[in-house]
Amino acid sequence: MTATTNATAGAALKGTGLRLGYGERTVAEELDLDIPAGRVTALVGPNACGKSTALRALARLLKPTAGTVHLGDEDIAGLGARDLALKLSLLPQSPAAPDGITVRDLVARGRTPHQRWWRQWSSADDAVVDRALDATGTTELADRGLDELSGGQRQRVWIAMALAQDTPVLLLDEPTTYLDLAHQVDVLELVAALNREDGRTVVMVLHELNLACRYADHLVAMRAGRVVAAGPPGEIVTPDLVREVFDLPATVITCPVAGTPLVIPEGGRRPRIPGPKAGDTA
Repeated sequence: MTATTNATAGAALKGTGLRLGYGERTVAEELDLDIPAGRVTALVGPNACGKSTALRALARLLKPTAGTVHLGDEDIAGLGARDLALKLSLLPQSPAAPDGITVRDLVARGRTPHQRWWRQWSSADDAVVDRALDATGTTELADRGLDELSGGQRQRVWIAMALAQDTPVLLLDEPTTYLDLAHQVDVLELVAALNREDGRTVVMVLHELNLACRYADHLVAMRAGRVVAAGPPGEIVTPDLVREVFDLPATVITCPVAGTPLVIPEGGRRPRIPGPKAGDTA
């Protein structure tokens, strides 16, 4: 796809002093997030540390009870829904689609924010959808039903829909969940290519630290609703960081293929369960 011409292309997201939670439960307090423009950022950390909650706040799906989120120099709280949808797209963790919808129809839904009462569907929209299908390698699936596809294929189609929205900022909540390793790599290679070719700012929540190190330019390591460290993977991923964030003893070496940090768990978190001694009976 061609680089977006949106006026906020490459705009960074910035959260300042965020208090986030659900009802009476506070997940994060005084949380600051600084997302570099035009880069791939991965939010990493243990389960329930606030990664997806932070992403929801950046997407304005969750309203902070304190603090602000800026897209470029604009406070997203003051943007209209359509204006925000022209600048930022989100692929949630478990997206839902109507039964029986075809791939092309789903991808075309990404064009909804671009439609106005005086500007209905046009050949330009068709061209954007075609480019999104081509960029994600799903053109040959266009006439098939979404429910006929494998998990990896469906994830590519959902990303194609987000691409058809044609925003300079793309948020992905655990885009590799439920995928086998080959499909995880496939999806992340696609994300990296989209960033290289279009200069999109990409923010994604990932559980697999080694894949985050390999495919993200910038990591935000979180624990218990706070940022422990943020920066390029090669600068911040150390045995001390892995122990502090994941409570896991590990060795960190340089990946011989990608040249990025490679975390090798050492184990030792739980005592070994002794086996039966010689002469013991069941």
